[in-house]
Amino acid sequence: MNNKLYNKILIASMGCLMLSACSKKSDKFFQLRDRGGIDAAIWSNEGAIQYHLNEAYDVIMPHFAYEAFPSGANLEIHYASDENYWAANTDRARRTLGLQGSLAANDIRYIGFKYQGANYGDNRYFDIARTNNGIKYIPEGNLPAETKRRFLGQYYALRAMAYLDLAKIYGGMPLVLEPQNPSNLTLSGRASARQMFEQIVKDCDSAMVNLEGVTWVGDGQIGKLTKTAAAALKAEALLCWASPQFNPRDAAAHPYDASRWQTAFEACKAAYTIAIDNGKALMPTYESIFRTEGDANTEAIIIRSYSPTVAKRGHNVEYRSRPMSAGGSPSDIYYASTRLLDAYTMKDGTPINASGSGYNALLFWKDRDPRFEATIAYNGSTWNLGGSTNRKQWTYKTAIGETGDRGVYCKRFTTPALANGAVRNQNDFGGSGMDWIELRLADVMLNYAEAANEVGNIDVAKEMVKKLRQRAGIIAGANDYGLNLAVSVDQMRDLILNERFVEFAFEGKRVEDLRRTRRYHLMNGTLTGLQVVLKESAYKAILEDTTNRITGTTYRDGLDMNNMDTVSKYFTYQFVLPSGNGGFSVPQENYFYPLSDFFIKSSPLLEQTIGWNGGLFDPLK
Repeated sequence: MNNKLYNKILIASMGCLMLSACSKKSDKFFQLRDRGGIDAAIWSNEGAIQYHLNEAYDVIMPHFAYEAFPSGANLEIHYASDENYWAANTDRARRTLGLQGSLAANDIRYIGFKYQGANYGDNRYFDIARTNNGIKYIPEGNLPAETKRRFLGQYYALRAMAYLDLAKIYGGMPLVLEPQNPSNLTLSGRASARQMFEQIVKDCDSAMVNLEGVTWVGDGQIGKLTKTAAAALKAEALLCWASPQFNPRDAAAHPYDASRWQTAFEACKAAYTIAIDNGKALMPTYESIFRTEGDANTEAIIIRSYSPTVAKRGHNVEYRSRPMSAGGSPSDIYYASTRLLDAYTMKDGTPINASGSGYNALLFWKDRDPRFEATIAYNGSTWNLGGSTNRKQWTYKTAIGETGDRGVYCKRFTTPALANGAVRNQNDFGGSGMDWIELRLADVMLNYAEAANEVGNIDVAKEMVKKLRQRAGIIAGANDYGLNLAVSVDQMRDLILNERFVEFAFEGKRVEDLRRTRRYHLMNGTLTGLQVVLKESAYKAILEDTTNRITGTTYRDGLDMNNMDTVSKYFTYQFVLPSGNGGFSVPQENYFYPLSDFFIKSSPLLEQTIGWNGGLFDPLK
């Protein structure tokens, strides 16, 4: 690429980040320089457009939990749920994210907190501006029609993704669909939620048309959006629109609309069919989902690609998941709450609290849904890290080489073969380079199951769940993988929500599910973490003795941890709650977060959401 063209690309990219100097600061949020007037030549050059598109992907595509967040962006709202101990132990989650009912408007600045948009989380409307550029100006260039189509499809899908993200958090928001500049500035109030979802569906349809027949194969194509991705986004959007967050059954001012569920069902069915027709399939094992990358991963549909060798394309998730003994510094984000531990069924699909389940609270890991073993590292479990085999993980308090007093750890985002010394503690490069999967076939299947159940097609709902349970390794048992225990729409609805809790553990989807199903305010009471404690302090020396060992490195390595007498002799459990946590109390207005003063002041036409101070905007319309 010659220097002249390269400079044009840089100028075009920088134009996405510049604000108009022709207006007051309080009106700058939407006022972006005219991209078309920079140099029209870039829209006729494939390399220039790809550079621009890469920037759009970088700021729109979600990423792993607990990657470094822009300060003040509040992106951690996705992890403030009953899934992890972070939500109980972090004052920010309990108080300023509203889990104890004390949320104020300026506590949530998810929309952005800067008059710029260079990084993920800075300003969603700068992200959308990038997509508006491509959608507006690519058709005016002179590239071949097929090339234009491939680019346009991706821009449409990215715009749909950005607006769907906003709709889930705020309901209706301003719809900016054209490049903005001082001569054609379009300031407007908040579009209705209905208008938002209509536009999201329209963009998904445009993406599907443009990406029809387009395939991306090879390392350089990883992460590019496809027709399957657009169909899945459309189905997810319509599921949200049909769900209780936007379509409650008991809102007098908003009659329940059952037809939305039929529309969602048809979209979910179509998304599933498109995915299967385009070669998507569940990975053979649950453990392999995040550990398989590139074309070999048949389940991944929307991903954010990382690399251990490219600067600024790494992440520190492995460092935040691993125990100290394996080179990590574990985060409470990946510390399972006891609610998550209890959500896993027994190995035949029977809930642990069901009569005759066989659940043993002392051996809480024994005979559980195999996804428990694939996700949770418990005291004495096998967790091969650092290239070792038959490595035992010990989680009791005071265990040598460990810290944090966690009774359990998360296995899901760790790489067994990665050397302990190669685990990175910064988001730069190195480490595993594991890709983030934002949406996979299991999402499509459980969306399909949920919509099918709501329209009375419980057989399809059970079929989708059964496929996931079979992949997980659950056995049929006497109740058809536990599915016979759900004999009504209400019971199946509960089963599907619990299935999502387990299947997507630590994928950042729990809080979204709770809000979408209007169960967030029911997440009351206390949230605890599990600790394992030695019954006698003298047992520490015995267990960690290296001279009288039975097998392995220490005496404890030879213990039969599936033997009740052994476990009860050495260990007991405590359920811990941070001091100052009065329990969760989530008010119903938290289904739609408030607009911050920063955002409200960007336009005199913006209204605050009903339920918040001075709120007039109805997020359900």
